[in-house]
Amino acid sequence: MTDSRGFCPRCGDPVPERRELEDGAVDPLRPGAEVELCDGCYFDDFEFIDAPDRIDVRVCAQCGAVHRGRRWVDVGADDYTDIAIEEVSDALAVHVDVDDVTWQVEPEEVGLNTVRMHCYFTGVVRDTPVEEQVMIPVKIARQTCTRCGRIAGDYYASIVQIRAQGRTPTTEELDRAKVISERIVADMEATGDRNAFITETTETDDGLNMRVSTNKIGKKIANKMVEEFGGTVTDAETLVTEDEDGNGVYRVTFAVRLPPYVPGDVIDLEDDDDGPVMVTSARGNLKGIRLRTGERYEASYEDGNDPPARKLGDREDALEATVVTVEDDHSIQVLDPETYQAKTIARPEYADPEADTVPVLKSRAGLHILPEADA
Repeated sequence: MTDSRGFCPRCGDPVPERRELEDGAVDPLRPGAEVELCDGCYFDDFEFIDAPDRIDVRVCAQCGAVHRGRRWVDVGADDYTDIAIEEVSDALAVHVDVDDVTWQVEPEEVGLNTVRMHCYFTGVVRDTPVEEQVMIPVKIARQTCTRCGRIAGDYYASIVQIRAQGRTPTTEELDRAKVISERIVADMEATGDRNAFITETTETDDGLNMRVSTNKIGKKIANKMVEEFGGTVTDAETLVTEDEDGNGVYRVTFAVRLPPYVPGDVIDLEDDDDGPVMVTSARGNLKGIRLRTGERYEASYEDGNDPPARKLGDREDALEATVVTVEDDHSIQVLDPETYQAKTIARPEYADPEADTVPVLKSRAGLHILPEADA
């Protein structure tokens, strides 16, 4: 390290002509100067902390979001003191020459809308310990963010209608649809999308209506319904207004049509002599189990999830029938659960030959053993 002597250009005291750091870099205070200031003159102009005289913060009184720049930001703060600490942290600047900086803050609440932030700093510059204290008042202005204002005004841009073909959606389907929709919105909120919300959910005599904040959310919910339950979705646009540039603003209605059958339904297919089928899935092509044999069934591509059939009942209609005897690999004798007469019926491969009772469905197609719920 070189240490040739020079004189302070301000006061004339002798100082090193040029201070080089260990890596060969010049002192960052005056990198272009032939000589540097002495410590006395240096510290006369030294400002450890650059802090604003006051900080004004706009906070949404409903959700706690903070307005920064041109947008509202969710900060996840528990109270206004946490917000004040974060805002002060972002607003403070420490001199670049200071090493080993430590600081702490003591908030002082003054009324409902003001927090005084007492900040204490220590550090080292030119091998000299330095410290400073500043007090910054933070003024809190309670307002309503754009999102909360829209929610309060029942704003929506899209409608999702959930119906079912030839039937009314089940309570389980509607409850599941609500859970899925709320999860989609929560996931979008978690990624920072503050425009994601459900304005209203209404159950009707034939299904469910949901008003949501954006067309993007409406489409996402509708597609997820089809992915979960099967069925189809169509959309229709309605011109609502025009924006400031004269472009049309459209509200989109997404109509979700659930399949006519749900898992657990027992149907009798038209033009089919292989006996009833219990539905196991309605996603894409209808799938199920043959009740006579236990073989798997899948509808053709053309029939999709709506093959020509009539519904015979569902799993909830099952009754317990006493097993009399297993006659062979394909037949079993049970007591009719209503008449208690012994009847020989088809024995599907899933029927347990050691069971004392079996669940059966009695319908116009006869008596059939149903698979267990986890089959």
